[in-house]
Amino acid sequence: MREKCAPFPRAWSASLHHLLLVTLNQVIEAHTSKPHSAGAEVSNASHHPSTPGLATMPSEAVSSKRDPRIDVLRGMALLMIFVDHIPGNVLSLVTLHNFGFSDAAEVFVLLAGMSSMMAYGKAFERDGALGGLHRIILRCARLYLFQIGLLLTTLVVVLLWTAPCVAPILNAPLAGLLRGLTLQAVPNYLDILPLYLVLLAAFPLVYVGLRLNPWVALCLSAALWLTANLDPSLNLPNWIDGGRWFFNPFAWQFLFTIGAAFALLAAAHGDMVPWARWAAWLCAAYLGFAFLESAPWADWHLPDLEPFALATPDKTQLAALRLLNILALAYLLLSSAWLRALAGVRILRPLEVCGRHSLEVFAVGCIVALFGRLLFRTYGAGLETQIAINVIGIAMMYLAGMCLEKARMLAKARN
Repeated sequence: MREKCAPFPRAWSASLHHLLLVTLNQVIEAHTSKPHSAGAEVSNASHHPSTPGLATMPSEAVSSKRDPRIDVLRGMALLMIFVDHIPGNVLSLVTLHNFGFSDAAEVFVLLAGMSSMMAYGKAFERDGALGGLHRIILRCARLYLFQIGLLLTTLVVVLLWTAPCVAPILNAPLAGLLRGLTLQAVPNYLDILPLYLVLLAAFPLVYVGLRLNPWVALCLSAALWLTANLDPSLNLPNWIDGGRWFFNPFAWQFLFTIGAAFALLAAAHGDMVPWARWAAWLCAAYLGFAFLESAPWADWHLPDLEPFALATPDKTQLAALRLLNILALAYLLLSSAWLRALAGVRILRPLEVCGRHSLEVFAVGCIVALFGRLLFRTYGAGLETQIAINVIGIAMMYLAGMCLEKARMLAKARN
C-alpha cells in the first residue's frame, strides 16, 4: 500500500506563490531595465557566430516573431505521432523511430520547450509576472480540457464499438473516471498531453532559472533527469494496471528545459543555433550510429547492419541514448540555414499550418488513430484499410489546421 502524502499547508502554498511572483518580477525588471547592455551583448555575440554558448544570451528572451521552422517540424511530428499510434500501420516503417533511438515524442517535447520560451517568456517580459502566469494558466486549462475530452471520447467509442470487451476497463467506472479527471489514470496513446501540461505548469521555474543562470538551471534539470533514471520510482502514479506515467515528467523535463535554452541561444544569434564544424560532424556521426542500431532491417528486407546488440533505450525515463539522439538531430536542424529557407517553401505550408494549431490537430489525429486501431483489430490491416485510415486521418488533420488558420486570419483582419 502506498503511503499517503500529507496535505500541503495553505500558508506554504501562498508563500511559494508570493515568492515565485516576486522572483519573476525581479528577474523581468533586471533584464528589461538595461537596454544598452542588451544591445552590447547582441553586438558582441554577432562577432562570434561560430561559437555556441549560453553566455551570449540577450537580456530580452526571444523575438516575438513566430518561427516557421518550429511549426513545420511540429507538423511533421504530429503526423508521425498519428501514424505510430496505429500498431500495424505500414507507414510506421518510415517514421522517425526507425532512423534512430528517439521518435516524434522527443521532437514534440523539445519544440514545446522552445515555443514555450518564445511565447510565455515574451509574455513575462511584456505583461509582467502576473500576465505571464495568467497566460500559462489559461493554456494549461485548455490542455486539461482537451485531455479530458479525448479521454471521454475514447471511453465512449470503445464502449460502443466493443461493449463485451470493454467490461474490464469499466469495472470501477466511478473510481476510474475520477482518477482520469485528476490525471491519475492515463491510458495508452493519451499520455503526451498530461506530460505537456505538467511541463508547461513548471515553465515559470524553468524561465526564472534560465534567466538567472542558464548553466545552473540546466545542471539542476540534468540532476533531476539523472535521479529519475537511477530511481525509476520517482514518477507519477498511473492507476491503470497499477503502473506509473509512461512519460516520466521528472525525466522529460530535462528535454523541455533544453528546448527553452535552445530558444534563448538562438535569439542571441539571429534566431539560429550557432554552427560549429566539429559539433556538426560529431552529431552526424552519432546519428549514423543510431540509424544502424535502430533501423528495422528485417522489415525493410535488407541485410542486418546493426553493429552491436543493444537493448531498446528506455523511453519512460528518457534514456541517455535517446536524449543524445534528439539533441544531435536538433542541433543539425536548428543550426542549418537550409531549414530556415525550406520552412518557407509553399509545399510545406500544410505542415506549418498543422504545427501552428498543434493542439487541435493532435486531438483530431488521436481520434482518427483510435478508429484506426479498432478497424485493424476488427477487420485486419489489409491494404484497403491501411490506405483509407491513413488518407482520412492525414486529410482530417490538415483540414482542421486549415479551418483554424482561416478563422485566425479572418479574426486578424477584423482587428
